[in-house]
Amino acid sequence: MSDEPAEGDAPEPAALQDRYYRGTITRVYYGSESGTLVSDATGREYHFKRFVQILGPIPRVDGLRQGMQVGFDVGWTSHGLRVTIIRVY
Repeated sequence: MSDEPAEGDAPEPAALQDRYYRGTITRVYYGSESGTLVSDATGREYHFKRFVQILGPIPRVDGLRQGMQVGFDVGWTSHGLRVTIIRVY
């Protein structure tokens, strides 16, 4: 017996929720289309601006509300570490 998977057995792709960090929207500024969310795992605050990519049933920043549970990803910008993707479940 070997520990390798049998031929044709591909590992299942990760669940969509597992591809993003989990967090909660804490502030949304609708005029500037920006806001802040807090990571559920670390408690760290991350900021997002109008150029954030929003995935899911809400296509724009004005659909986000305080207290919403979301998935997110971060990236380095010229202004530091920012949220680059928000996934609304």
